[in-house]
Amino acid sequence: MAKNPPPATPPEAVISIVGAGMSLDGDCETNGSLRIEGTIRGNVRAAKSVVIGKNGLVDGSIFTQDAVISGRVLGSVTAESRLELHSTSHISGEIYTLRLQVDDGASLQGQVSVGEVPKGAKQPSAPIKASSGREAKPSQEKNDSQGKHDAQGKNDSQGEARYGGSR
Repeated sequence: MAKNPPPATPPEAVISIVGAGMSLDGDCETNGSLRIEGTIRGNVRAAKSVVIGKNGLVDGSIFTQDAVISGRVLGSVTAESRLELHSTSHISGEIYTLRLQVDDGASLQGQVSVGEVPKGAKQPSAPIKASSGREAKPSQEKNDSQGKHDAQGKNDSQGEARYGGSR
C-alpha cells in the first residue's frame, strides 16, 4: 500500500524559533513567523509576525506584519499592522506601526509613529548603524513633532518614555 506524503506546510504557517541560549549573527528572513527567546545580531524580516520573549534580544531592525515584544530591541521596529510592547520590553530605536499597545513598565527610547506605516518601511532604503556597528536599514521618514509619546498613540514623538512606574 502506497503512502501519500503529508501535504506541504504553506510558508506563512511556519513558526521558526531562536531558542534561549541561542545566538545568531546575521540577518534572518521568513515568510512565516519568528519567535525569539535568544539573541539575533542582525535585521529580522518576518512576513507574518515576530514574537520576542522576555529574555530575547534583537540588535538590529525588525520588519513584520505584527510584533509582540517582551524583550529588548536595539534598532527600529516596523509592524505594518500591530505592535504590542509588554511590561518587560525595552526598545531603543524608531517605531512605525498602524496600531500600538503599550503595557505599564514598557520602556522605549526613540521616535514613534502610530497610525501610518511609511511606504518605504518594508523595503528600507537608507542604511543606518545598529548599536553593534553593523548597518541596519529602517525607513528614513521623519515626523514633525518631538516630545513624549502619549499612551494613546495619537501623535508622533521623539524622546524617551517609560510606561507606568518610575525609573
